[in-house]
Amino acid sequence: MDLAKLSRISMKHLITLHVMLDTLSVTASAEQLCLSPSSVSKTLSQLRDSLNDELFYRHGNSLIATPLARRLGPSVKQMINDMNHIMSQDVFTPADYQGRFSLAMRESTFELLAAKISAHILKLAPNIHLAIYSKDNIGFDGLIKGSLDFIMLPHDLSQPSHIDDDLVWETLINDEMVCLMNASHPLALQPGISLDDYLRFSHIGITDIDLSTPFFDILLAQQSKKRAVPISVADFGSAALMCHHSELLFTCSRRWASMAKQAQGLIIKPLPIDYGKVAYSLVWHKQSMNDPAHRWLYEQILLCSY
Repeated sequence: MDLAKLSRISMKHLITLHVMLDTLSVTASAEQLCLSPSSVSKTLSQLRDSLNDELFYRHGNSLIATPLARRLGPSVKQMINDMNHIMSQDVFTPADYQGRFSLAMRESTFELLAAKISAHILKLAPNIHLAIYSKDNIGFDGLIKGSLDFIMLPHDLSQPSHIDDDLVWETLINDEMVCLMNASHPLALQPGISLDDYLRFSHIGITDIDLSTPFFDILLAQQSKKRAVPISVADFGSAALMCHHSELLFTCSRRWASMAKQAQGLIIKPLPIDYGKVAYSLVWHKQSMNDPAHRWLYEQILLCSY
C-alpha cells in the first residue's frame, strides 16, 4: 500500500470526480459544488497527476469520461456515501432527506410504475429530488459509472446475464407477451392465431442495444423461421401508435397492453408459441446498497410494485 500516494488524494478530489461523472461539465460541477470553474479544473488536474489518467477528454463540444474514470465511478460514490454516514452518524430519516436520486426506465415502465412510485416517495420524502431519464439516453453504463441509482425495464428473463457482473437484477412484476393488432386487421376476428398467421404478417420490433436477442426469436431461428421486422422503434408506445395505422403486428407486455392509453382500441391476441418468461425488473450496482438512502428507495420501489 503506497500511503504517500494515497495521501495526495483527498475527499475533495473524490467528490469532484463524482460530480464530474454525473454532469460531464466543469461549469455545472462548479455550480453544484459552489466553487469556481477554475477551482474544479485545478482539482481535476491534481487528480489526473495522481492517477496518471486524463479522466475526461473533449470530443467536439462534449466531455467524455475515460474508461478508468467510468470504472472508478461506483467505488468513488460508495466512499463518499460511507464518509457521509461516518460524519452524520444519523439514522436515515426520509422526511428530512434532501438528496437526489437518478432513475432510468423505458416509456412502458412509466405507464406501469413511475407515477405510483413518484407519488409514494414524495409523500414520505417531500424534499427529495427524483431525476427520471429515458433508458435510451442513459442505460447500464450509468449504473456502472455511478451516475444512475436504478434502472427499471421490461425484458425477456433470458437476457440480462452477461451485461456486467456487478449489476444486480430483481424481478418486480412477472408478465407475459401478447400480440397486438388494429381492429380492422385481417386476423382481428379470428378467435386465435396460428404460428403461420403470426409469421405471415410483418412486425414492429423494439430496439435495445444493451440486451441480447430474446429467447423467442432464438426459438424461431432453431425452427428455421423468423419474423419479418421492417420497422423497429424505441418503445411500446411508439409501436402501438404505428399498429393503429397499419397491418403490422406488435408483440408486447400484456400488463402494458391492458392499461396503456396508446394501446386502447387495439386487439390483444395470445401468442401462438411460447415466448419464454418475461418480467419488469429493477437493476442496480451491488455496491450502492451500502447507502441507507439507496436501500430505503429500493424498499419503496418494491413496495409500490406489489
